[in-house]
Amino acid sequence: MQFKIKSFHKLDVLELYELLKLRNEVFIIEQNCIYADTDNKDQDALHVLCVKDAVLIGYARILPPGISYNEPSIGRVVVARDFRRSGVGKSLMDFCVKETSRCYKNHDIVISAQAYLIKFYGGLGFKTEGEGYLEDNIPHIKMRYTALV
Repeated sequence: MQFKIKSFHKLDVLELYELLKLRNEVFIIEQNCIYADTDNKDQDALHVLCVKDAVLIGYARILPPGISYNEPSIGRVVVARDFRRSGVGKSLMDFCVKETSRCYKNHDIVISAQAYLIKFYGGLGFKTEGEGYLEDNIPHIKMRYTALV
């Protein structure tokens, strides 16, 4: 398993297709949620591709401050069905937290977590913030990873 990190304009056509396909398979089809996945934030994101044997098995995007929140954020975190509960999600998020902290020193990281994943993100150092809310009819909660200064 290896991680690649690329800006939008450095993604090749196949990488872009594969990451959009994975996001659609999970967030739209599997979760039965009709929403606009292409939200005009990808162009400003760093795209983290988790690849095993030339197959995309996980993905996340890192957004700079001012796009979704005042702080940098990590979103669209997804692991292919066959690789869940194998540690890929934790490895992916560990990589994203380290990379976000490297790119945006002394900044907290904010995420919009699906509520059922509070324990997962909590285990990575994120703390819930405020009340839960519905995002695209799925319960979410804002979570924060406090920067180590």
